[in-house]
Amino acid sequence: MTTHILGISAFYHDSAAALVSDGNIIAAAQEERFTRKKHDAGFPENAIEYCLQEAGIGLSEVAYVVFYDKPLIKFERILETYLSYAPRGFQSFLAAMPIWLKEKLFLKTTLRRELSALSGLSKTDLPLLVFTQHHESHAASAFFPSPFEKAAVLCLDGVGEWATSSVWMGDGNSLTPKWEIDFPHSLGLLYSAFTYYAGFKVNSGEYKLMGLAPYGKPQFVDTILDNLIDLKQDGTFKLDMSYFNYATGLTMTNNKLHALFGAAPRKPESEITQHEMDIARSIQEVTEEIVLRLVRTVRKELGVDYLCLAGGVALNCVANGRILREADYRDIWIQPAAGDAGGALGAALSIWHSYLGNPRTSNENGDKMQGAYLGQKFTNLEITDFLDSIGAVYSVVEDKDLMPRLAQILDNENVVGWFNGRMEFGPRALGGRSIIGDPRSGKMQSVMNLKIKYRESFRPFAPAVKFEQVSEWFEIDRSSPYMLLVAPVNRDKLVAMTEEQQKLFGIEKLNIPRSDIPAVTHVDYSARVQTVHKDTNPRFYDLIERFENRTGCPVLINTSFNVRGEPIVMTPEDAHRCFMRTEMDYLAMENVLLAKSEQPEFEQDNSWKNEFELD
Repeated sequence: MTTHILGISAFYHDSAAALVSDGNIIAAAQEERFTRKKHDAGFPENAIEYCLQEAGIGLSEVAYVVFYDKPLIKFERILETYLSYAPRGFQSFLAAMPIWLKEKLFLKTTLRRELSALSGLSKTDLPLLVFTQHHESHAASAFFPSPFEKAAVLCLDGVGEWATSSVWMGDGNSLTPKWEIDFPHSLGLLYSAFTYYAGFKVNSGEYKLMGLAPYGKPQFVDTILDNLIDLKQDGTFKLDMSYFNYATGLTMTNNKLHALFGAAPRKPESEITQHEMDIARSIQEVTEEIVLRLVRTVRKELGVDYLCLAGGVALNCVANGRILREADYRDIWIQPAAGDAGGALGAALSIWHSYLGNPRTSNENGDKMQGAYLGQKFTNLEITDFLDSIGAVYSVVEDKDLMPRLAQILDNENVVGWFNGRMEFGPRALGGRSIIGDPRSGKMQSVMNLKIKYRESFRPFAPAVKFEQVSEWFEIDRSSPYMLLVAPVNRDKLVAMTEEQQKLFGIEKLNIPRSDIPAVTHVDYSARVQTVHKDTNPRFYDLIERFENRTGCPVLINTSFNVRGEPIVMTPEDAHRCFMRTEMDYLAMENVLLAKSEQPEFEQDNSWKNEFELD
């Protein structure tokens, strides 16, 4: 009899559900994709329903429902924090307590009520409800699906119950905790504090800070290291909390920090200045230094050749690239849903392996994430039924004709919405729900940022490259299927800058072509690489191959199929709406092709632009 385990993460940010059956990952999805509310923190009822439907079961057939952290321990941490900082933080205490006393403290009751309403089962007939610790969920999500039989596991995030950084030894089906750094000393919250200071939104703007960093100078590195953090040689650290408000207040930073850096926080949506660029570069370099010291210490202490990473900080792909190049591991593996959403999957896997003691097999040639394509898919018939209902103009084209046609469309500098197979799990679009373009185009970065994504012009795009040819274009010798490693563009692809161009500084560097693929080459000659593999996404691979046959370039721009402030699209309706609201030229949904020029007038509802997160 199959053992089904349902994992849930919820009530903080990025709620999600994942289903594991006899140790195999069946489905996983974030709630935001269903509700269209970015970073939705609510109970993931839609994600749960999807996971059960994918397996063809009801909740009554699930053996365990597991929640990704332990709320009572988290509540203890919050109370102890307020008491230790009293009377500071009283306003924050008053703001936090009602939700805790009404819902979070009695989470078991809340979950049973929600599950009962969802399934129609009485509370006594529900599956057994269990809880894992937050960092245990992260560690399990990183190690158990990895290709390694034995590996060190490093989890770095804002905070779970108490832990903000934790080290584990993964061996077979076991995860053994080794040591941790506890709240309030947090690398994730340090980075988020600077995200806030630079005028971006915490828990979503960290990518922007990382993308902004290469435009700046690291002139505040010593200021940070001399004042804000006591960093040991082994990478462990303590923060000087007199500069931060996050432990007790309603903001991340305070006036003492603002005075130290000579300016108040940037107001969201105001002009980004050189000051913010220098701040971004400085905290990025400090973060990389801390992470490198930590992983070297872990390598020395545990004596293992492999490393797994999870937690929000593991999405810092610049730091990941340096780990790969400089930390002396044979290989590293990063959970693609490294943040809280991935905790749902880790919680389920932890019950199967650690709690139930089931064996685990690893395969050095690949992981168990199925390319992270764990979400919903739609048939051509479902797509055309929807398009017929709204009077859209389309054609249905078989792959043998569609792929060469799309290659030609891309070669002509058109932007294409690409809707293919199962939706990705995690924050990156990986060729399931992507917007794609020609990386050789000098104008494509600004066109896609400003006219398609409606976001800041400095934001870099990622290259999707055929795995077999990644080393011909980038300084990386292994797969990077989840877009979580940054690598330099190969020297023979670079374009030399003129003397005058070399004098440019900051954002002035933006539109200077740096390589044969300028649209995916960042200002520091790096790229956030995604390798595309024939076995996990054959159609996307085929499209890139057809583009290569036509142009000699086995690379496409790949960015997420959404506009700023909106989750990645999930359904044909989401995709069509995004296509019509932007200046995308074509939309390919499975074998269904739409040209913008042929569409009937779309009734624009501009209220959606007002719903953007201001970040």
